[in-house]
Formats: sequence, structure tokens, C-alpha cells
Amino acid sequence: MDLRQCIGNQNDVALGIAKHVALTESKDSNLVLSPLSIHVVLSLVAAGSKGATLDQLLSFLKSKASGDLNAFASELVSLVFADGSPSGGPCLSFANAVWIDKTLPLKPSFKQIVDTAYKAAVHQADFRIKAAEVTSEANSWAEKETNGLIKEVLPPGSVDSSTRLIFANALYFKGAWNEKFDASATKDYDFHLLNGSSVQVPFMTSKKKQLISTFDDFKVLGLSYKQGGDKRSFSMYFFLPDAKDGLQALIDKVGSDSAFLDRHLPSMPVPVGDFRIPRFKISFGFEASKVLKGLGLVLPFTEGGLTEMVDSPMGQDLYVSSIFHKSFIEVNEEGTEAAAASVGVVKLRGMLSTDNIDFIADHPFLFVIREDMTGVVLFIGHVLNPLAG
Repeated sequence: MDLRQCIGNQNDVALGIAKHVALTESKDSNLVLSPLSIHVVLSLVAAGSKGATLDQLLSFLKSKASGDLNAFASELVSLVFADGSPSGGPCLSFANAVWIDKTLPLKPSFKQIVDTAYKAAVHQADFRIKAAEVTSEANSWAEKETNGLIKEVLPPGSVDSSTRLIFANALYFKGAWNEKFDASATKDYDFHLLNGSSVQVPFMTSKKKQLISTFDDFKVLGLSYKQGGDKRSFSMYFFLPDAKDGLQALIDKVGSDSAFLDRHLPSMPVPVGDFRIPRFKISFGFEASKVLKGLGLVLPFTEGGLTEMVDSPMGQDLYVSSIFHKSFIEVNEEGTEAAAASVGVVKLRGMLSTDNIDFIADHPFLFVIREDMTGVVLFIGHVLNPLAG
């Protein structure tokens, strides 16, 4: 397995999902999601699939074999998502869990993958009689693993007596800026909305040099987090279109070019002129399965093919009924706190300049949180109105 290639493929999938969500689920709202969290749940489903369903999952995830997906997940857990807070870096948590009906034994081969590659906690459940309690348990797990930020990732009624398995992933990130902003310098300015009106929002500012690159019709700002004692390097990037209504065109560019991120990240600090970015807080949830079907991934939700999960003839009738995703992010003078959870429910069928550069994020922009050593994208989203959410 070529880790660099796997990350490149995963980022392709991530940007494709983010573009589709931006076009369909959040045209009029702020957005944050972790495509990586969705990727992990789909990889778990792939590990228990075969035939046409597995082929479609591998094609969608741009992978040659489910073994590569499992090895990639294992590398992510050990390489990228180790908690950095003991050595002064970002606080990180990346957890997986599986709930399986007590009447169904997991296949030993699948259980080994769940245990070793995904390090997932396996819980026995009684879906037939206690579906509501299992829903509550899964939601409590996600809330605990995301430090209380993600509540009720599974909506009421999403788990019922026909449910046989639940796969869940939770991701939590809290990083302090390498150079914190002076809160006493934060002032209110106009932020221009897509409808032509504007709102007054608190903007953070700084006189220090910043990582900024300018391109034909957009600018990119990079803010790094305190790193801690290892080689990892986490940053947040702000992609600001020049035009006040240029976000959609920028999203199209980012989502259509697989090497876009690598080719457009700033690398050198430059002197700044007018420099302002807004504080914001976003909570966003959606039914990921609907988006995935819109992108052509349909077989796990219709044909089943999840025959490699359980030791039972019933395995041929399992299908993924839904995947739910919920994310949260808060950006302020201190740094960033972000979290995401994805849950899959399986049911039984039935450029550079030395001049001062202005960077004024006073209109809709895109953002990405990334681990720069590997290139893994943890979160992606856009801000339409910093006061909303």
C-alpha cells in the first residue's frame, strides 16, 4: 500500500463529497463536514462486502482492494490521529465502534479487521426489543468521543427492530493557534452575504506576517496550530474568492481538480496590510447516504452484498439503510475546536509577493483543516454567514 497515493485518493473522494454537499445540502447555510469520517464508515462496510457491492465501493473510494482501505485506516489511527496534547500539540481523538445484534456472530475474519485495523469497540445489542435504547447508547458514545460537541447523530426512528448492525466513527480536534490573536483587537465589521445585504460580525486581526498566497481570482491564508513533539503539522487554510459572490466558482475548482490543494497552499510568511478573519461557529448535519447515492454509490443501499460481516445465512439480506453525519467547528482567537461523527445503519431486508497583502475575509469563503506532513484533510466547509449557527 502506497500511503501517499491512498491519501491522494482519499482527498479526491473528500473534495468530491464536499462539493456535492455544498451544491445540494448547504447552498444557503454554513457547512462543515469530515469526509474522512464518512470514508472510514464506508471502508468498514467494504470490509464486510463482496461482489458488485464491494466493486462499487472500491471504485467510489478509488482503492484496488478492501485490504488497502483497512491498512490505510490502521495507518491513520497510528500516524495521524494520535493525541498530541501531552506534548503540547492538538488534542485529537479518533474512535470507531460497532453495534451488532446479539443473535448474529461476526465472521472471525471480519471481527479481526474490526479489532486490528479499525480498533473498533464491539457492542452487543438487542435491536428487536431495545432499538430506542441502542440509538441512545450510540448517540451517547458519539457525544462522549467528541467531547460533548456532537449530540444525536442518529435521529429518532433511524434504528428499529429490523436493524442488525451499526458502524460509527467519531473525530475530535482541538488546536491552539501557533500565534494566538489578541482578543482586545477584535472588532466588529461588515460581512457581506450572498443576497447583497451585510451583517456586523467580530473580526480577528493581527499585524504579524502571515502565510498567504495570491492567485488569479482568490487568495489562500494558512494558520498553523501549535504542533507538539512529533513530526505532524496541523494547519487551517482559508480560501477567499476575490469576488464577493465567488464562492461557488471556487468550490467548483477545488472539487474538480485532484491536485488543487497541494498546488495552492501558501508556503512563506508575507507582510500583511489589512488583515481580518471572522470568528465563527458551525454545526451541520445531513444524511450522507442520500449524498452518496447522488454521487453514484447505490449498491450498498439497495443490493446488499454485505455477506462477509456475520456468520449467518441472514448475511445475504443485510443492506445499509442509512449513513448519518454530523460535524461542529468553532474558530476564535485561541484556536479551533472541531468534531464529527458518522454512523452507518445496516438493516435486514425486507502565488507569492513581497508587497503587503490584504486578506479581508468579509464575504463567503471556504476552509480546510489539514495535517500537512501526510496531506490528510480532516475537515472542510464554508462560511456564508459567521453569525448563523
